[in-house]
This record gives sequence, structure tokens and C-alpha cells, in this order.
Amino acid sequence: MPTRHDIRNVAIVAHVDHGKTTIVDAMLKQAGAFAAHQHLDDRMMDSNDLEREKGITILAKNTAVKYHPKDGGAPITINIIDTPGHADFGGEVERGLSMVDAVVLLVDASEGPLPQTRFVLRKALQARMPVILCINKTDRPDSRIDEVVNETYDLFLDLDADEDQIEFPIVYACGRDGVASLTKPEDGTVPADSDNLEPFFSTILEHVPAPTYEEDAPLQAHVTNLDADNFLGRIALLRVEQGELRKGQTVAWIKRDGSISNVRITELMMTEALTRKPAEVAGPGDICAVAGIPDIMIGETLADPENPVALPLITVDQPAISMTIGTNTSPLVGRGGTGKGADAKSAVKDRKVTARQVKDRLDRELIGNVSLRVLDTERPDAWEVQGRGELALAILVEQMRREGFELTIGKPQVVTKEVDGKVHEPVERLTIDVPEEHMGAVTQLMGVRKGRMDNMSNHGSGWVRMEFVVPSRGLIGFRTEFLTQTRGTGIAHSIHEGHEPWFGPLVTRNNGSLVADRAGSVTPFAMINLQERGVLFTEPGTEVYEGMIVGENSRSDDMDVNITKEKKLTNMRAASADNTENVIPPRKLSLEQSLEFCRDDECVEVTPEAVRIRKVVLDQKERGRTASRAKHG
Repeated sequence: MPTRHDIRNVAIVAHVDHGKTTIVDAMLKQAGAFAAHQHLDDRMMDSNDLEREKGITILAKNTAVKYHPKDGGAPITINIIDTPGHADFGGEVERGLSMVDAVVLLVDASEGPLPQTRFVLRKALQARMPVILCINKTDRPDSRIDEVVNETYDLFLDLDADEDQIEFPIVYACGRDGVASLTKPEDGTVPADSDNLEPFFSTILEHVPAPTYEEDAPLQAHVTNLDADNFLGRIALLRVEQGELRKGQTVAWIKRDGSISNVRITELMMTEALTRKPAEVAGPGDICAVAGIPDIMIGETLADPENPVALPLITVDQPAISMTIGTNTSPLVGRGGTGKGADAKSAVKDRKVTARQVKDRLDRELIGNVSLRVLDTERPDAWEVQGRGELALAILVEQMRREGFELTIGKPQVVTKEVDGKVHEPVERLTIDVPEEHMGAVTQLMGVRKGRMDNMSNHGSGWVRMEFVVPSRGLIGFRTEFLTQTRGTGIAHSIHEGHEPWFGPLVTRNNGSLVADRAGSVTPFAMINLQERGVLFTEPGTEVYEGMIVGENSRSDDMDVNITKEKKLTNMRAASADNTENVIPPRKLSLEQSLEFCRDDECVEVTPEAVRIRKVVLDQKERGRTASRAKHG
């Protein structure tokens, strides 16, 4: 079969924070993708605000570098797909792998293979792709290169890699310094026999197969991602498998339901570094972008109108976590962060509070996110959104909040399924690294959550690595408590491990809530009186309403409190006299922490300015009647 030697397609896969995006930065700089005078940010591929804030990659992105071989041969285009390391964004990884012919597996020289390493590697091995192992961050003082290489070999064997796949080349790198070598450096040092990424580039050229194609075959191109442009409308990113795609060409568009219609390619673009540039033609193996098809979806095929043959649809793993997203139903809806309408009029002009706006936004998210599902509920203003994990759903809510949406978010639940008449729930494989002194606390935490220990290893460095299989619902709200118990030193990563029979009831949060019993503004006087009752979440001057949760009770039951109480004036002394007690600073909860804190009868109100936790039923008397009915049947 003919082969295109001028192109290579490779994906870089790794666990979170093992240095994928940093090494792609170094590849772009050393391949001469930028002029000497250009100002470059770190982690250029993380273009999304949330990605920069959280320091993780959320969306799979592609870039291309023109590599000039040292022997003076013709330049070779290397298309690089930078994929997320977090399993919650697994749909992005699966799409990325459908565009490439090999993967670079990046592993931290100290941490070694972690759950997400297993996840992304499993996907690559299932696709029968060759793997290049890159041991990154060799300069870390705690690096243990030999052990990490052996652990990676064990992981390959564990995932049933065949002989060809397990004979992988190994590159040692320090991505931050832009240095790579084929010779193993000493632990904790930068490779000394090289001062650039040349060994890494040459390994990619040698071990990534060049795309092959059939001569005179009809056009076949696979849509793997979507983007949008203010001038061109929807842009489809695709890989050309066979034939040629030209600007202005009429092609057959084969939709997901099998129907075929003819469309014209109005614009064709190829990626160079971080920009898309107009092109006239794209051949087999090329990754390109086309405009002119407004309703095209991921997984669909562009083919020859005379001989339309569809490529297989992209399939992704089933969702494991769901939560209800609906319009904001609190008394402060549309009134800005303070709750005072007059002060916040300018800030709430573009507020999106209607059911139609929320539904349109969720439908828009479905276009580019193949791992999400949106289902109708009994209420017309709320929808059940299912995804891979809590983080993926929290990221969606955070994006909507920044776009001006006001939402009510229900407590995350697991998506169960029935097998042989029995309810099965999703389980996670959880890997925990903690100092030895916190081992007992972690074991106790996992016992309450029905976790089953599978493995435990001690590297002799004072740290222990434990592996648990635990139901997914046991991990909702786990992270905050885990960090508290380990004094912030523990590291936990989990990955979906399939379904097992229902584990039975779980009680993960022992403390009740402090619930405001009336509307008003929080006063320091009331806060001082309530401090001994538990931990407060609100600051003085915050607007509250009946049913809003203002703190965590020190006991297991809920308590209705008056947090707006004022100190009465008398003719003897002023309201501020004799008040020498200080208000303890409240605990500020992020969106993720608020979702973790929720109980079944609670939900989270999300607005652009604030995140509040509230009871589903706001009225105090109605909640009491419901509790009484539940108690007496």
C-alpha cells in the first residue's frame, strides 16, 4: 500500500499533571513554530480560562510542527493531539485516539503509573497502537526512574499488551527544560548527553507509522471534533482516511442515523503550530478543519458522492454520575451577588434565568461533548445530566455560570443499571498515596464508604500507596474529608472500573446543616452566638433567605437558626458596647465542595457571583411535615 512519509500523527497521553502540555510547548518552540520576537505563554495549548486556573487539560486539542530532519531530508509534519489526563474527560481521549497512528505515554519519574495512566493506556492498547514511553521530570529530587520503568512494564502486562506493543522505545526527558535523551540519566538529574528534544523527535519519526492509503480510493473523512468561528460558523475537525478533500468540493455527508446528503466545503484549513491556515487540498492521513456544514456532528463521515461509504461511529464509555440541572428557583433569582436588586442592575443585564435558555445551552454542549447525556425529568425546568464523573459535570456548571446562567444543581447521584434482575452500580479503582502515619485514618474512611483494599505497597520512603475498589457514590464528598484527615498531604486518584452489585446504604456525612429560618442580612452579633453550634459559611452582610444553609451543624441533625438577629439598643449602652468577641472567619466553599456537601434533600444554587447551598423545600413548616410523614409512614 502507498505510504505518506511526509506526515506523522501522534497523541500524547498521560495522567493529570505529568507534563503533557509542557512538553508540547517545548516541541513547538524547538521546531521553529514561532518567530524569535513572539511572546509565548507557558502551557500554550491550555487556551481555556478554566484549564489555566485548574492546571489541567479539559479539551483535546491538536497542533502541528514542521520538523526538519538533521540529515537534510524533506520537512515532516508531526500532528500532535494533546489529550486530557483526567478520566472524567475520557470522551476527549477516545476522540483524540481516533485521529492518530501511535501514542506517546508520558509517565512522571517519581509518581510512576497512576489510575489515569492505566485508563489512557488501556484505550491505546485496545486500538492496537504502538506506544513510545517517555519518562518525564527526571530532574525531580525524588525521581526513581528504574522502578517507574518496571512499574510501566507491569502495567502493560496487566493490560494484556501483545509482544509488539511491549517492545516499546523509552525516552528520558525534562519537558520544562526542553531536553530529551535515549540514555537513562541519574535519578534527580536532567539528561546530560543532550540539550534539546532531538532524540524525542527522531524516536517519533522512527516508531510512529506513517499513514497508509489505497491508491484511487474514494474519499472517506472522519469527524472527530467540533469548533466554532464567528465568521465561518461551525467548524468540523476531521482526519482524511482515504482520497482527497478539496476546497469548494461537493461531498456526501453521512449522518449518524445513516441518511446521506450532499454538501459543499466552503473553507478548508490545516493547522500550523497554534493557528489554522487556509489550504486547497488535504490528503490521506491529514488532520484538517472544514466549514460550510452547519449541523455536522462528531462521529459522522464525509465521503465521495458517487460511492459514499461510512466509517464506524466513535463510541465512548457509558456515564457513571448524574445530577439535575435546572433554572434558579430561589428568592434571590436575578438579583446579583448581594441580593439587592437596585445595586446589581448593571451586573444582571445579561442574566440567563429561563428554562429555554438553560435547555438551549445543554443542547449546545451535547454537540461537542460525546460523553454527556441530557434526559428530561418530571419538571419542565430541570434536566438530568449524566457524565463520566463529578469533575466533568462541575466543569460544565462552572462554564455555564461564567456565561451568566443562574442554576439549581441537585446532589450528584450514580447511574445504575440492571444485570440479571439485580441493581448494579458503578465502582471506581482508587489509588491513594499518603504518609505512613495517616494510613489508619484513610483505612477507616474507606471502611465507612464500603471500600475494598486490593493492594498496598511501601516504597520505603515513608509513603504508602494503597489501592481500593469503592462504589462511585462513596467518593461523592470524599475528597474534602480525605484532605482534612491527611492534613492536606494525601494524593488520591480514581478511575471507573465497571459495575458491581449494589453495595447497600452509605452514610458519608455525619453532620447536619444550620438552616436560616428567615430572610435578611447576616449580622456579626448572630454569628458570634452561633459559632459554638458549628462551622459557618456566610460573612456578615450576606443576604440570606429561609431554607438557605448557612453552616454545618456540630450534631447529626439539621438546626433552624436566626442568623439575622441584631443586638437590641438600650438606654444604658450602645449596640456595639461590650462586644469584645471576634467573628471566626467563615469557611468558603467552592462549587465542587458545595456539591460534595449536599445531602439528598439539599441542592446548590449557582449564580455568576455566588454559590449557595439550600434546602430543596425552603419552607420550614413544610419540611417538618415531610419529615414527620416519612417517620410515621
